[in-house]
Amino acid sequence: MNKNKEEQKLLARIGRRFVKGMVEYGLIEDGDRILVGLSGGKDSLALTELLARRSRIWKPRFEVVAAHVAMTNIGYRSDTAWLERFCKELGIPFHLLETSFDASTDRRKSPCFLCSWNRRKSLFTLAHELGCNKIALGHHMDDILQTLLMNLTFQGAFSTMPPKLSMKKFSMTLIRPLCLVHEADLEELARMRQWPRQTRSCPYETQSGRTDMKHIFRQLEQLNPEARYSLWGAMSNVQDELLPHKTAGEQAGRNPSDRGL
Repeated sequence: MNKNKEEQKLLARIGRRFVKGMVEYGLIEDGDRILVGLSGGKDSLALTELLARRSRIWKPRFEVVAAHVAMTNIGYRSDTAWLERFCKELGIPFHLLETSFDASTDRRKSPCFLCSWNRRKSLFTLAHELGCNKIALGHHMDDILQTLLMNLTFQGAFSTMPPKLSMKKFSMTLIRPLCLVHEADLEELARMRQWPRQTRSCPYETQSGRTDMKHIFRQLEQLNPEARYSLWGAMSNVQDELLPHKTAGEQAGRNPSDRGL
């Protein structure tokens, strides 16, 4: 099989999962104006391209705008001139924003949370200025499942990043159109397209448990090649009657943060 056929097969697989996610979770409606968070990584590049191409051929009709948020105090560097050309070739507007954060202002939150929040805040502000009603983020299936495992492990909560989330406080809807796309396919697409890599030098990178959780997720797939589908299905197959339930007295008398038995 030559390279062109391999790429066509890969694009068809990504495209099917992309469309399935958008349809199953109702991510796009007629008249939407969508701001894509274009970080410069493989996920956001693929998302920008898929949305830009779909906006020209797919109903309901929608518009796409891309934005790159540069965090000036973090060593993540993207070739913004290349990103601008990338968007121009796709026929969509490109916006460059700069922001920063001070990790010492809130010791209760991790630097990763503060960085993400400030990036998101910049996107919310720009989205409102541009008349966008939705922000599209490049989280794929692996990201969502790894977040599920992290929340179970560290937060004691059965939750993750949903494909669609209405942010009432900001009058904005977050969508994740790559929710059913596998990271391995995006990595292969980036290799075939020879997309440039970001320069990554984050001083807080070792403080995140996500890298460790990626290894655990891979181990689960080694135990069961269908593990990702089992985990995904579990989120809509919660068998409440088979879970522990406290009595009314216990619920009223015990602090939820108590760890003792």
